[in-house]
Amino acid sequence: MTSSDDTPGLAVVLGGTGGIGAALAHGLRLQGHTVLAIGRRTAPALDYADEATVATAAQFVAAELERTGLPLRRLVVATGILHEGAVQPERSWNHLDATALQRLFLVNTIGPALVMRHCLPLLPRKGRSVAAFISARVGSIGDNRLGGWYGYRASKAALNQLVHTAAIELARRSPQALCVALHPGTVDTALSQPFAKTGLDVRPAAVAAQELLQVLDTLPEGSNGGFFDHHGTTVPW
Repeated sequence: MTSSDDTPGLAVVLGGTGGIGAALAHGLRLQGHTVLAIGRRTAPALDYADEATVATAAQFVAAELERTGLPLRRLVVATGILHEGAVQPERSWNHLDATALQRLFLVNTIGPALVMRHCLPLLPRKGRSVAAFISARVGSIGDNRLGGWYGYRASKAALNQLVHTAAIELARRSPQALCVALHPGTVDTALSQPFAKTGLDVRPAAVAAQELLQVLDTLPEGSNGGFFDHHGTTVPW
């Protein structure tokens, strides 16, 4: 349940047609939010290689806010890639490739940064709202003990810094708003399936989404700019 100052409103899920994104959109609907799920094949469509599509998506959301009179209570960015064709997690520095790194940073870092530019201003100035960016524990520098996965780790670490920086600016504009990074755990989606080793706690997307939404609903004061896992535990930077 949402708190009295966090009544249901409009919720936007970018990457809302993917595995975890679709599950989050469904969970938000069950909470009573009016949900807009936007992805690469929706109308409007989202393509981080074309900033105009991010601006168009933001304009679409702004029009819905005006049409419905609802506040934007949830902005969830569930986009991201770990592997895509020739882009694969690196086991060694010998595997580092400029083109693959550019693709990882475009989707995992630059795209969400553009979302911050165009969508964070849509959050209400008063009342509780949450902007959540799906990150990954492997983006934690302090928790990195295994090495490897250079591009994915670095792009998510950069995302975490963007989230923390945006949270500081957001607090000046909307004191009750939160901007956070979330680690969803290992989820049974196309992103993680090739790398989900036996023994890992692999959870269905619906379960992961329910856990993440519970975290968003119960983040305490002082959480703005934080990095949390699906249990609500702080992840080291």
